[in-house]
Amino acid sequence: MNTQKLRTLATVTAIAAAGALFAGCTTTRPGDSGTNTSSRASIDAQVDASLSKLYQTVPGSREMVAKSAGVLVFPSVVGASLGVGAEYGRGSLRTGGRTQAYYSTTAGSIGFQAGAQSKAVIYLFNTQEALTKFRNSKGWTAGADATVAVANIGANGSVDTNTVRQPVVGFVLTNVGLEAGVSISGAKISEVNL
Repeated sequence: MNTQKLRTLATVTAIAAAGALFAGCTTTRPGDSGTNTSSRASIDAQVDASLSKLYQTVPGSREMVAKSAGVLVFPSVVGASLGVGAEYGRGSLRTGGRTQAYYSTTAGSIGFQAGAQSKAVIYLFNTQEALTKFRNSKGWTAGADATVAVANIGANGSVDTNTVRQPVVGFVLTNVGLEAGVSISGAKISEVNL
């Protein structure tokens, strides 16, 4: 089996394992609308907090969000790994400052790694075309369905101007601030009903 096929098989296996691992993480029963309402309220509060942190951490980001066609925020993407890694998180898409829909993100990775971490991942859709393509998808993968330019801070302390011009821009925030040099390609994003 060639190396590319082996990597593809390993990635698919990791994503499937992540899905199975996180499938049991819900406490919501079918038809439990009270829990659904509290889940939506909790996610929305966490999205507000993540956007506030972004605005405090990245100069000019408030204006970037205001000008964007939409912003997708995953306030807590939790990753765990021991050789094979998996990440999962829930968030919401906002346009015009209002929540439009809720989404989940999953990703898998292979290689030497161990431990657990949590981060906020934020996608800015700078064009209506990019947002429409995302909304019309039945499962969107960063890097495959659209190139996502990961934001980095330039020497002037602001987001690099070449990054700002891209149709989709990603921000990864950790407890210490904006994470540079990280890849978010391969993250699978799907709409969820809450």
